[in-house]
Amino acid sequence: MPAHLDQQPLTYAPVGLTRGITPVPEGMHASGTSRIVGGPEVFERACDFVLGLGMQRAVGARVQAPDRPLEVGDTVVMTLGVRGRGLRIPTRVVHVVRETDRRGFAYGTLPGHPERGEELFLVERLASGETRVSVSAVSAPGRWFTRLAGPLGRGVQRAASWRYVDSVRRHCRAG
Repeated sequence: MPAHLDQQPLTYAPVGLTRGITPVPEGMHASGTSRIVGGPEVFERACDFVLGLGMQRAVGARVQAPDRPLEVGDTVVMTLGVRGRGLRIPTRVVHVVRETDRRGFAYGTLPGHPERGEELFLVERLASGETRVSVSAVSAPGRWFTRLAGPLGRGVQRAASWRYVDSVRRHCRAG
């Protein structure tokens, strides 16, 4: 893990955007998707997958992260593309949810990330017993190429969210 990232500030404010306690700042947009991935029998399996960064790996990212349960302050770096020349996506864990019926985490963007903002990955056991997975983001373009992409960039982000959520569904069905 590149040590210099531990000292870098987040590229947005305020922290906690995905917790819904502050309004979406001007110039940023909120997006999200969710899906029922099974009944109560898949809840723990889905939680382990999400908290183990399985969503990110399932969509093709190489992931550098601590080899232990995530904690606030941890740096997570994903890389998409060809080894050595891929797009680096540095983040820092800003929130971890460890409740009886809700588990997940949020990370915020660090310098070099294509976006600036925060993304939440959450598994919930609903009152019905069903297991729901959600991905929520509050973000704005963070690099020249994401600014240039405009609305197309938001479409790419929505598609990635759907792929994340669908990866959990596939993982739970495979088990």
